[in-house]
Amino acid sequence: MPEVRFKVVPPVRAVGFLREAAGTLPLVPGSVEDCCTRVRDGTAVTSRDEAREYLTFMQALGLVAETDRGFHRVRDAPSDEELSTAFRERVFGAREVLECVATEPRTPEAVFTAIREEIPRWERNRHEDWEAEWHERIERLLGWAETFGLVSAEDGQYRAAH
Repeated sequence: MPEVRFKVVPPVRAVGFLREAAGTLPLVPGSVEDCCTRVRDGTAVTSRDEAREYLTFMQALGLVAETDRGFHRVRDAPSDEELSTAFRERVFGAREVLECVATEPRTPEAVFTAIREEIPRWERNRHEDWEAEWHERIERLLGWAETFGLVSAEDGQYRAAH
């Protein structure tokens, strides 16, 4: 069975923020509502919806886990390198965006144009203005890729970090 790829890509923040947010969660699973409240109250996140996005993203990265009883932080947090790998492999669209900037520097707009045909129909049908949704998603994916040291940005263009 192929590995699950998570679709949620919250606003870009520092890796330290993700570690701080994960640290607000209990080791014993807590309800989604409780965990969202903990993330919101323990960080600069201002809404429950945004806290839920970060929970899902942290799950994709392996910083937190979900059970049938709710979320909990993991005992042994992944290294920065493991976070980068998890981002590339487990966040929907990350791999495609990284492959796109691996060969030449590109703007977010050029990345969108290059991967446009790869965006699945079900994703296009989910949003009234799917192109705007994906422009924002690509900008966030590139921002997170930069945060994880996978790309560098200069003059609005992103290139693979070497």
